[in-house]
Amino acid sequence: MMKRLVKWCVGFDCWWNIRQSRKSGLFFVMVTLSVVTTLILSLPLNAQTISQRLPASELRGVWLTNIDSDVLFERDRLKGSLQRLDELNFNTVYPAVWNWGYTLYPSKVAAKVIGRAIDPTPGLQGRDILKEIVNVGHQQGLTVIPWLEFGFMAPADSLLAKNRPQWLTSRSDGTRIVKEGIHNRVWLNPFRPEVQQFIQDLIIEIIRNYDIDGIQFDDHFGLPSILGYDTYTVALYKKEHRGKAPPKNPQDPEWVSWRANKITDFTKRVFKAIKATKKDCLVSVAPNPQRFSYDFFLADWQKWERLGIIEDLVLQIYRDDLNVFISELEYPEVKAAKKHIPVSIGIMVGLKNKFVPMQKIQTQVQKVRDRNFAGVSFFFYETLWNMSKEKPQQRQIGLQELFPTPTTYPNLLAGWKPSS
Repeated sequence: MMKRLVKWCVGFDCWWNIRQSRKSGLFFVMVTLSVVTTLILSLPLNAQTISQRLPASELRGVWLTNIDSDVLFERDRLKGSLQRLDELNFNTVYPAVWNWGYTLYPSKVAAKVIGRAIDPTPGLQGRDILKEIVNVGHQQGLTVIPWLEFGFMAPADSLLAKNRPQWLTSRSDGTRIVKEGIHNRVWLNPFRPEVQQFIQDLIIEIIRNYDIDGIQFDDHFGLPSILGYDTYTVALYKKEHRGKAPPKNPQDPEWVSWRANKITDFTKRVFKAIKATKKDCLVSVAPNPQRFSYDFFLADWQKWERLGIIEDLVLQIYRDDLNVFISELEYPEVKAAKKHIPVSIGIMVGLKNKFVPMQKIQTQVQKVRDRNFAGVSFFFYETLWNMSKEKPQQRQIGLQELFPTPTTYPNLLAGWKPSS
């Protein structure tokens, strides 16, 4: 609209100059410039700020999950959601493919190990949602990066836990259940070769069978640091420590480091397997900040980044306090990673029982842009506008202000370079 107005003004000015004196023509130019300036200043202040600072490429992502969300359970709803995301100038989706102890796509690997090829939820039966997302998403120009949300975690009452109890790890007192909110979880032992092979087989199956752009893990690709006292892991530790048992304190620095390094070794192996299968499949990780990720989940993403075994980092900074949010953008390991790979920020846009106003979302996005990060991804789809105290139209207008024009995904494998 602004471009049309300027073109009209220029055209009208030429016509006026032909017919009037130089003095009156100059007066008209001054008037039209005043009109244009008034129109610009009449825009909302945040819209002006956002439009002035849009980067050339930017991750604009959203996680699609089957937890507290219906987006995946009906074909037309899923298609319409992807189309609407494209209309709002998003460019990336992270669909969950491994949740609640099941795959969300038909899996021969899962059928063999778990006894079910796909999550039993009725809305998923007779469908392949990953194929649908890839087909529709690519038609809309969206980058599709499947997300293994549960990693080594599983529900305590899942078929996987019941069928493979020897695969589970435990605390020093032998207990296995770890609470996640109200849910009882157990954890597969990431140090057992059979467990490692199962997770790797799932990943490679996805990469071979679907035209995806990448694959994503998070801290669940690690292990809660209170665990690791199962018989297998204790024997492995003793073997490498001249018969000495692991420390009783789960936060003992050497014990934490030993387990974290084992997980790093597995991550290296998975990275190599991914690249051997599909060289241009991007390896993405979406963890918590390093201190929490390492201390509580043994997921040393800082080392993974230094080793070159991750190619994209989406850091989950789900903070209510803006000052805390900003401080975590400034950590040295975050700044260091930005020099090598695209580093984006995961922003909470709401939960089932947690409302986040659009103004707060916009403020956090702007703080991310001010520091030249590669972009943002929102957790999660349903709370973008469906599950909110604000009206859907109001939320979507807010997103349009954030993303007024399309832009490309910042892909390291397609020539991304760090900001100067």
